Amino acid sequence: MIKFTTAGESHGRALVATVEGLPAGMPVDLGFINNELERRQWGYGRGGRMKIEQDQVEILSGVRHGLTLGSPLALVIENKDWQNWTEVMAVEPRDIDPEKSRRLKRPRPGHADLAGGQKFDARDLRNVLERASARETAARVACGALAKQLLVAFGAEIRSHVVQLGGIPDVPLELSWDQLAAIPEDAPLRCADLKIQQRMIESIDQRREAGDTLGGIFEVVARGLLPGLGSHTAWDLKLDGRLAQAVMSIPAVKAVAIGAGTEASSLPGSEIHDEIAYNSETKEFIRETNRAGGLEGGVTNGEEVRIRGYMKPLSTLRRPLRSVDIDTKQDEPAGFERSDITAVPAAGVVAESMVALVLASAMKDKFGGDSLGEMKRNFEGYREQLRGY
Repeated sequence: MIKFTTAGESHGRALVATVEGLPAGMPVDLGFINNELERRQWGYGRGGRMKIEQDQVEILSGVRHGLTLGSPLALVIENKDWQNWTEVMAVEPRDIDPEKSRRLKRPRPGHADLAGGQKFDARDLRNVLERASARETAARVACGALAKQLLVAFGAEIRSHVVQLGGIPDVPLELSWDQLAAIPEDAPLRCADLKIQQRMIESIDQRREAGDTLGGIFEVVARGLLPGLGSHTAWDLKLDGRLAQAVMSIPAVKAVAIGAGTEASSLPGSEIHDEIAYNSETKEFIRETNRAGGLEGGVTNGEEVRIRGYMKPLSTLRRPLRSVDIDTKQDEPAGFERSDITAVPAAGVVAESMVALVLASAMKDKFGGDSLGEMKRNFEGYREQLRGY
């Protein structure tokens, strides 16, 4: 199994991560990882933090001469904004002027501030928000970029796009892989329909003027996966459950759908299940539709894996909502922290990484191997098995 752990605070010195389970001999492209980090920062409606940070990863261990060693990888991403927070976020004890302490005591509705403060008995809610911040997802993207490089070695690839933002359009977009692949990387909102994208941009501008925020829906699509990843035998091995948990863990995501998602609950079985056919030329079972989203019984079926994340509007508003001062218990406007108007395209990139990490782990579970070569031999043997099925 491939495992990863992240650490670090939003305004701390750095984000760090460890990745375990990658096979030895896997090529690692630092330029690709840094490009993924840049993609996470991209998108219309992002805030001032994106102008400060220029995320670059440094690998401290687990790679030699461009190849993984089979040992844990240690990653570091420096926080450029740290220089403005050295006193407030210092590790050592500090006696700071209360006026400069940046203490948060007016929790933001929708954020982890209050619930986290109650859980950890924190009287300065900064102790909560610094880790609850979506800044942590930069470390996830670096880990996910490594997982993507493993998947590419087996012919699998992953993309994301925005299918709805702020309720625009009324019905979320449905795209084929080719349409998704044609979206330019510099598209302001990573949306395929230019007219709809412009409407989204106008809505973002309106919400900015109103001091408000917007949510939306992103979709992640993975293709090139063989049937048989995951398992039907145990609840915690079902791949759809693992994917749903991974995407749901992204900050502000409140719902996840695979394939037809909630629509599947309102249609008869004759209209929702993907009928099976056989292609005698390629010697594989196929489905002309993919309402299952590439997963049946917790196992990949060879079709594209399609998963959507439903992201709520961000909880830091320039025109604050009503809150309560945790000291005086008096009504006060919620605290304000630098934030975005929307981050749906960025959430899609983070979701790509989380999906990649889950799929790469499922690949390692299925094919094992201490080295990439061994893993590939096992993979080819299984592919031959499928051809003869």
